[in-house]
Amino acid sequence: MSQADNPFLAVAAPWIAGLTPYVPGKPIPELERELGICDAVKLASNENPLGPGPRARAAIMALLDDLGRYPDGGGFDLRRALADFHHVSPTAITLGNGSNDVLDLVARTFLHPGVESAFSEYAFAVYPISTQAAGATARLAKAHDYGHDLDAMSNLVTDQTRVVWIANPNNPTGTWLSASPLKSFLGSLPKTCVVVVDEAYTEYVAEPDFPDTTHWIETFPNLIVTRTFAKAHGLAALRVGYGISDPRIADLLNRVRQPFNVNALAQAAAAAAITDREHVRASVALARAGMRQLTDAFARLELSYIPSVGNFVTVDCKRPAAPINEGLLHRGVIVRPLANYGLPNHLRISIGLEQENDRFIAALEDVLSI
Repeated sequence: MSQADNPFLAVAAPWIAGLTPYVPGKPIPELERELGICDAVKLASNENPLGPGPRARAAIMALLDDLGRYPDGGGFDLRRALADFHHVSPTAITLGNGSNDVLDLVARTFLHPGVESAFSEYAFAVYPISTQAAGATARLAKAHDYGHDLDAMSNLVTDQTRVVWIANPNNPTGTWLSASPLKSFLGSLPKTCVVVVDEAYTEYVAEPDFPDTTHWIETFPNLIVTRTFAKAHGLAALRVGYGISDPRIADLLNRVRQPFNVNALAQAAAAAAITDREHVRASVALARAGMRQLTDAFARLELSYIPSVGNFVTVDCKRPAAPINEGLLHRGVIVRPLANYGLPNHLRISIGLEQENDRFIAALEDVLSI
């Protein structure tokens, strides 16, 4: 929108004009309204098709009579549950309205005009958005095999770099970094640079050398690890995530954090969910079976895909994906086109229930045959 169309651009911070809003996966009701479809399937937002586990559901139901009260602004019970789970002090925990909120807190705390942040090509779209919203300069490292090239990222770090963003596993590509190179990279960074390791999909990873970087906080006091309850725990609608860091960093983040940023239902459900290992195991097993279902179909269709350790997979359609995506929408299947990530021939597919995956595969075969 130009300044002629929006005169308020003239009074906004100058770096806001170039921002493009984040576009989430199309909601099912929106597609059904647009196309008159009544049985749409959404495989676009990396959600857990099992939803919340029984412990989280019970915690939600127990709070329904107290919804007239504000939540605990400090999140005492949830922070204590997370501290017990991760064997850290509650003072190391920062709660967020989803892990995106924590990422934005990092940007608001450490980024401003005149400094820089660095991240990889094909990395999560929130990193450049939060960087630009803070007025800082974004520096982009070219990817290697669709994943993070740590040498290229290291070459971007200067005296002005305040934040380095790393998604492990990465969204939308599903690529991942093993422990040794990531630890070496962290050790090479200046102490004036905060590094965020975004582990939103960590529960899905079975690789033996995949690191749990929450154990590295004492070694790297400039490290912030973010996690979410939106994926394996099935609480996407409640928007709850958290960061683990040196308490001195957490203190700064909590100065910026808005009061009551995590609602009471989210706090209670998350505190219960973190103990429900059986639900996480069932969710991971479903994702692995669905991954085989999808990748077997891609092999049959002679479509290449990016090997993924998350609950999603990105496929190369070998031609512009926009018309294919449109065809899928008209067949009631919502997936995620990736042109905004610089991958115009690719679609990202979240793993759903077996019958939802079958629905996508049949629709894709139908569209590709035209």
